[in-house]
Amino acid sequence: MDATIIGAAIAAFVAAATVFAIWVATRKWTAAHTIGRAQEEASRLVRDAERHAETLRKETELAAKERAHALLQDSEDQSRERRRELESIEQQLARKTQELREHDREAKQIDTTLREREQHAAERERSLAAEMQRCEELTREQQQALQRVSGLTADAAKQLVIKQIEQDARHDAAHLVKRLEAEARETAAEKAKQIITQAIQRSAPEHAIETTVSVVDLPSDDLKGRIIGREGRNIRTLEQTTGVELIVDDTPGAIILSSFDPFRREIAKQAIERLVADGRIHPARIEEVVERVKAELDEFVLKEGEAAAFELGIFDMHTEIHKLMGRLKFRTSYGQNVLSHSMEVAYLAGIMARELGLDAHTTIRAAFVHDIGKAIDRDLQGTHLTLGIDFLRQHGESKAVVDAMAAHHMDIDWPSLESMLVQAADAISAARPGARRDILESYIKRLEKLEGIADSFKGVSKAFALQAGREIRIMVESETISDEEAIWLSKDIAKRIELELQYPGQIKVTVIRETRAVDYAR
Repeated sequence: MDATIIGAAIAAFVAAATVFAIWVATRKWTAAHTIGRAQEEASRLVRDAERHAETLRKETELAAKERAHALLQDSEDQSRERRRELESIEQQLARKTQELREHDREAKQIDTTLREREQHAAERERSLAAEMQRCEELTREQQQALQRVSGLTADAAKQLVIKQIEQDARHDAAHLVKRLEAEARETAAEKAKQIITQAIQRSAPEHAIETTVSVVDLPSDDLKGRIIGREGRNIRTLEQTTGVELIVDDTPGAIILSSFDPFRREIAKQAIERLVADGRIHPARIEEVVERVKAELDEFVLKEGEAAAFELGIFDMHTEIHKLMGRLKFRTSYGQNVLSHSMEVAYLAGIMARELGLDAHTTIRAAFVHDIGKAIDRDLQGTHLTLGIDFLRQHGESKAVVDAMAAHHMDIDWPSLESMLVQAADAISAARPGARRDILESYIKRLEKLEGIADSFKGVSKAFALQAGREIRIMVESETISDEEAIWLSKDIAKRIELELQYPGQIKVTVIRETRAVDYAR
């Protein structure tokens, strides 16, 4: 059994050795085969690398050749460009050289000409010197001959000539001065018109005319009897304390106050209104209310005077002057409110003074107080001008202001240019249309006559006076007046206005013709 096991073991060993030998042989064959393939692959890769390297070498050589060719071409192009530039520079140098040669030739010619002219000038100078010497000798001979003939010495003849020249110069100067004065008058008139027109245009006062009566409205007519009082005691007290006439008539719900002093009318009006509102109407109460109204109105006129001065830019006037100027709010002249008139005159005078470069402050101040005497001329003896001058001097106004104010009615010679402006502004304010009653009536008549002249022509349908009578606008009938006839109509109306109407400045005549076609869609 042991032999069997050993034999089996030997057989197994032999079999294992055989298998191992076969495996070893197989591995060797496989390794040899793999190495062969690897060698073949390596050889192939080497060959491919050599071919690729050869290709890259050829491509690099080709690119190098192309780059070298391009560089060579650029170099040749640059060389050609440089040659062209050099050729251009050579041509310019050649031209410049030619021009310099020509200039040099011309300079030589000019130099030759100048030398010839210099020689000729020297010859002429010598000739002129000889001629001048000869002329001087002839002049001396003529002077000696004139002295022998006229019997005058050279100095006497010179004085005679100078006197004649002086007379001629004076004559020419007189003509020149006369012409300049005429031109100055024309220019001054035109400039004055322009300044006055600008001042009027820039001042826009209200056109208001005040009356000499006031009306007090009553809640009922029963109060009229209470105002009259028993046996007329109340109305007599009112008239005595206020200085106003009360008219109690059949006018329903109203009492009329009549007085030429607006300040008194205002006192009476306010007193009656307060008495009616209070209901207690008897003489003692009337006197108390009237005194209270007077005190309040005194404060009111002071504030009005201060406000007017402040509006004009005057800040240093005496308080008493403010009071009197405020009282002018209740004073009229030909229906024109005196305070409004004074402010308007100050505006106008100030504008004109600034345009002319004069003392605007003095002008405005003098224009503002020019009628201050009208606030006291009913209480004191004297004209409003003399009373105003004395009052202003007493209350610290300067001599320039007082003098300019004193000449506004041309009672004295104008002491300054500012006084002329005050007088001119006063005249403008008083003469403007609507400022005063009599001027307003003549102004309205002139406008009516202006429209009447236009209406008198055939074919005129409507005529309107515009811009304070400076323009007349005329509507004509299109069926009667043609376009050509409208032109002649404006000329005929303008000529008729020139013949029949007196007016300042000029009047613009405008003729309007229009055709209207009207129909209805039904």
